[in-house]
Amino acid sequence: MSGKITSFLREYVFGLSIIFTILGFVILFLSISYYAFDGLGIDFVNNLEDWNLYILIFGFVVFAWFGVYYLYSFLTNRKFVLEELETNKRSEFLKKHSQVKMKVKHLPSKYQKMLKDKEKELKIK
Repeated sequence: MSGKITSFLREYVFGLSIIFTILGFVILFLSISYYAFDGLGIDFVNNLEDWNLYILIFGFVVFAWFGVYYLYSFLTNRKFVLEELETNKRSEFLKKHSQVKMKVKHLPSKYQKMLKDKEKELKIK
């Protein structure tokens, strides 16, 4: 069961991280507006009163951790893997092969297939 959840999250990490970034930003903005601009006249935000501090913390965690961090790590891992898979020299690829394998584990299955094809092309086991 946990393998299915992990593989689902791995396949859709890019889209989910964008959604969480936007959602976290909206929650963060609404809770900051309560303190900075007296709620901007939004009744929902004003009715929460003391809970806005907890919502501010929750919004920051969703924005920073689930949104920005996972988006950044996905993009950097993807960039590294694609750069290493472009090489046609077996010796250069072997130098970074273990790093590529580690990063591909956290990327969608498309990149795992690309790695297998490159290993087959360069005759690496």
